[in-house]
Amino acid sequence: MNVTTSDDFIGVSADHPWAKHFIVLAYRDGAFSLIPNNFFKDWLDEEAKVGTFSIGRCSGLGVGSIAKYDAGVQKLSIGKFVAGGLRLRFLLNGQHEMRTISTAMFSVYGDGLRNVSPPQYADTVIHNDVWIGDEAMFLGGSTVENGCVIGARTVVPPNFRSEPYGIYVGSPARLVRFRFSEKVRESLLELAWWDMPLQWVKENNDAFLADLTSDEGRALEMLAELKRAKRVSLEEKQQHATAIY
Repeated sequence: MNVTTSDDFIGVSADHPWAKHFIVLAYRDGAFSLIPNNFFKDWLDEEAKVGTFSIGRCSGLGVGSIAKYDAGVQKLSIGKFVAGGLRLRFLLNGQHEMRTISTAMFSVYGDGLRNVSPPQYADTVIHNDVWIGDEAMFLGGSTVENGCVIGARTVVPPNFRSEPYGIYVGSPARLVRFRFSEKVRESLLELAWWDMPLQWVKENNDAFLADLTSDEGRALEMLAELKRAKRVSLEEKQQHATAIY
């Protein structure tokens, strides 16, 4: 299995308090991400040996969750600050061809029997700052945009694409409302706060405690202040890098 994460990854933390239940990925600034044990599965419910998985910093998927891989071409990508509930299911393929006489996989019976190659879904992508409720199921090729909420036991259908900051529930998943007004959503996407280090979040922590739904004008002012703070932080980082060079 090909597993990748953020550039500031420093290793697996075997002595973390949650190491009994998760593979704990540690990062340079003290952040960590959580991959549940026995997460990678194949169609025999054994450990998958092929496929690609990426996860960003400060993300975690709940205990009992699995990603089912059937071929090395499949990829699951989890962004930064993704909070996943218990027993999530990412079914990355498992399709059968439906345009032929039978959907049966004749080749598994041997003796020279053949079937056409199963169709493949595209990559499954969960972007940043997504909250996923317990026992949600994602079928292959789905894309969940930044800031979304996926309700418990929601079934996200194949090749699904959400809207940023939408709340989705049901089977199949349907949009019930947005978390914020359109202008606030646009400003949040411009801010892209999840790309900043944990220290920056700590320095601006009070802003993350504010209600962005009660007063749109004040929310936009605060987000503008955060964007300025982000710009200053990045400029200082660039100056420091130049000075060292």
